[in-house]
Order: sequence, then structure tokens, then C-alpha cells
Amino acid sequence: MDFRLVRATENDLPFIMATERRAGYDAFVGRWDEPCHRQAFADGTHAYFVGIEGSAPIGFVILRGWASAERVTLVKRIAVVAPGQGQGRMLLAAAIDRAFVETDAYRLCIGLFPDNHRARRAYEAVGFTAEGIARGSALFNGVHRDELVMAQLRPEWERRAGTPA
Repeated sequence: MDFRLVRATENDLPFIMATERRAGYDAFVGRWDEPCHRQAFADGTHAYFVGIEGSAPIGFVILRGWASAERVTLVKRIAVVAPGQGQGRMLLAAAIDRAFVETDAYRLCIGLFPDNHRARRAYEAVGFTAEGIARGSALFNGVHRDELVMAQLRPEWERRAGTPA
């Protein structure tokens, strides 16, 4: 398997937007219109990554709070073309490594809907720990929904990665 995670460019927006609009994703994956993505690309606080297997893109990750002064980064969105095949875990694990290696982030967090059991298993498999429910914190399709907050701290990642503290 020839997998690599690359920084996305605005040329990747058609792929990113098509992926976040895949059938069935409307219930779990957020989506932005093109001006919103372009603004995020330009604002300096978002980092976009695309996972490539062979020569084909398999998914993307958007991180918010990249290199933030608070040292807290949010996995804003992750989506893959073919869910259920382990690509999301691989993609997320690579994005976690990039965040902790390329920035001084101390905390990497992610939110998901409590009924999204597949995502929770995938996030736990790459080192995230459930912290609790943030009631009504996610405005999704015009409705406030509860969100399960999960996080991974730098010392936890260092132990998993075998990186000295």
C-alpha cells in the first residue's frame, strides 16, 4: 500500500467538496460551500490534508486551530471516499502525527454525534478518549445537536508513537 498524506491546495477543493457530499454523509459529515472553503484556506488557522493511495485521493481532513497560541487543534472534518475499509483510521492517524510533529499542539480534539458508533470506534483506535457530551454544541443542518467530545493529548500521542517526551 502506497499511502501518503499531503497538504491540500485549492485545486483539491472539487474533490473535498464532492467527498463531503457523498450519499449518507449528510447525517454525520458537515459541508461547506466553496466560498467558505476558500476563506478557510486563506485564514491561516485551517490546515487541509488529502490522503493519497497510489495516485488516487481517498479522503481529506480539515484541522482548525493549526499552530494556535492555545496549542489546541480541532479535527473539524474528516471524510473518505470508501468508508468501512480502514481508510479513515489511516487518514486520521496520519493527520494526528502531522499535527503533533509540525506544531506544538498539546491537545487534539474531535467532536461527533453520540450515535455515530463507527466514527467513535475509529477515533478510539487512533488514540482519542471520550470526555463527555457537549449539549447542543453542534449546529448541523440548522439544528443544534449534542456532540460527544473526544481528545488526545501530546503525552498520550508520544507514548503511542514511541516518541520521547
